[in-house]
Amino acid sequence: MNEPIGQRIARLRSELGWTQQELAERLAISRVAVSHIELGLSMPGERTITLLAGLFKREPLQLVAGTDYPPARAERLPFVACRYTEVELQLALLARDQEWIAQLGSVAAARAAVILDEWRVRLERLAQETLDRRELALIAAARRSLDR
Repeated sequence: MNEPIGQRIARLRSELGWTQQELAERLAISRVAVSHIELGLSMPGERTITLLAGLFKREPLQLVAGTDYPPARAERLPFVACRYTEVELQLALLARDQEWIAQLGSVAAARAAVILDEWRVRLERLAQETLDRRELALIAAARRSLDR
């Protein structure tokens, strides 16, 4: 038997440690709407499924596969969804730069210092632009890694 789509959404939300309110804010819907979806009282539309897929780092068809989501609706889902936020992208770029700097060693210490100072400015800007607590925590950890 197929897993109810609401149950899958509740499980994935819970795995991320998000409340229904936090998920609702990310989707621009009400907490009650999230509750109704999770309880199976309403079926999420294609827009909501696509947004959820991105938040859960899956493709829309992966999210609904093996669930009770109506096949006719699943056929209308896009094949891909945006999965990464600007903060996640910037932190991945920072990690790449830190690896590159570690390989340089003391040979290019002056250049490395300039790059790390630029990253401090970028992280400050990112921290001012995001309201997401999880992303703010990731930015704080990245800032600490720059100070080591």
